[in-house]
Amino acid sequence: MITFPCCKINLGLNVVNRRSDGYHDIETVFYPVPLCDALEVKLMDKNFPSDVDCDLLVKTNIDGRLAHCEMCEEQENLVVRAYNIVRKDFDIPRVHAHLIKNIPSEAGLGGGSSDAAAMIRLLDERFRLNMGIPEMERYAAKLGADCPFFITSEPAFATGIGEKLRPVDRRMNPMKGYYIVLVKPDVAVSTAAAYRAITPKKPEECCADVVKLPVKEWRGRLTNDFEEPVFKTFPVLREIKEKLYECGAEFALMSGSGSTIYGIFKDNPLDIKDIFNTHKVFVIRL
Repeated sequence: MITFPCCKINLGLNVVNRRSDGYHDIETVFYPVPLCDALEVKLMDKNFPSDVDCDLLVKTNIDGRLAHCEMCEEQENLVVRAYNIVRKDFDIPRVHAHLIKNIPSEAGLGGGSSDAAAMIRLLDERFRLNMGIPEMERYAAKLGADCPFFITSEPAFATGIGEKLRPVDRRMNPMKGYYIVLVKPDVAVSTAAAYRAITPKKPEECCADVVKLPVKEWRGRLTNDFEEPVFKTFPVLREIKEKLYECGAEFALMSGSGSTIYGIFKDNPLDIKDIFNTHKVFVIRL
């Protein structure tokens, strides 16, 4: 079986409280974007010589060519970890997993979390586990704060550490028909360091309310608290955001703790890849 896990952007991201357990409470709107990885799962023959119950082959798409990718130790990959937490509670067979990465890593787009959630969904469907969405979300929450969102990949207002989800009404979708540009420079942002640089506070406006307004009204009202400290460390990210506005974006923001900056355009920005030719650029119609 094969599935295509998508990425997400954050429509606003506000750190509102530092918790006693060392984590932070946030407010954000997770919004799915159809830039997708591909994940395939096949049964492992009972005679196949493997020391593990789930092996994983990862390749990355580089300008249309697939290359082997070693993002981390195989058994530490979130896809394998998703298999292992499900297998603790269900009698499922050994499998081979094959992952094609199109979503950039360390980008604030949730690619790893999306892959893990896709594995949970695949296992549920392939082996008829009948978990249901709430149970799959509980498994996903063990792997990452944004992982539960990807069980359904429906727009959601997220609170807590990102695991508490409230659906956003798709009928109130001011971005329908717009183009989103994702610009990912060769920059890796430390999320832990970004959190340490923030003083938590409630925003003047809740992002869940702002996203109901027309896109052109978001600028200055829909904010990401990580931008200020991250931009100080990586000025290129501020430059990308400013350039997106110069190119006609109605709204631009950093996603997550970075390092992707996205711009939302009413019309297709045809020359945008040439303008940002030293970075990874994706243009997608919503």
